[in-house]
Amino acid sequence: MRSPMTSPSLRAGARRAASGRAGRLALAVLAGVALVALGFACSSDSDRRGGPVTRITEPEDAIDEALMVALSQAKNFHHKARVYMSDGQLPLATAAVRQILAVRFPPAAPEAEDVVLDARAMLAKLLVAQGQVEAAMSVVDEGLAVASRDSFFVANLYTVKGEVLQAQAELLVSTGQPADGDRAREVRKQAIIAFDKSIAINEALQKRILEEK
Repeated sequence: MRSPMTSPSLRAGARRAASGRAGRLALAVLAGVALVALGFACSSDSDRRGGPVTRITEPEDAIDEALMVALSQAKNFHHKARVYMSDGQLPLATAAVRQILAVRFPPAAPEAEDVVLDARAMLAKLLVAQGQVEAAMSVVDEGLAVASRDSFFVANLYTVKGEVLQAQAELLVSTGQPADGDRAREVRKQAIIAFDKSIAINEALQKRILEEK
């Protein structure tokens, strides 16, 4: 998807809006990430065999030693990010989350995809909180492009995409240009599409879970 933040007037407006909105956005992201980041709770054996995935595998639940080490590393970076967030140090929290994306997982480990998608959702929210909306959209779109299956984490990333689009629309409106206001309405429509996609994925997962019971 092509980002709407390309014109000079919009970039200037974004800089003005970002400085005034950073504190409010930071508080919002800290609340939102608490719901997004699931804390690497353990999944069941059926989840790892391809069943409904709603929770992330704990290191001690992993059979493969390489996977256990990778999950442990990701968990440590996740904890570091949350500590930095609690202190309001968003740049350091952002750096810690990026380290999760750099963890080397065993090839084709489904747990790796879940961890990475969860980290991308967290990273996107942190970037929005720091006024880096374009970068946040890139993080989201890169994650959705490589997702191999529908899961809670894919649905959540679509939810975050909708939130990023909302932030883009607000920045467009902040420029005060009529043309940007029209574009903001189009971006809001894209946000609704992203939220609907998340809803559809979760509904399909819920239906599958009920059928398997």
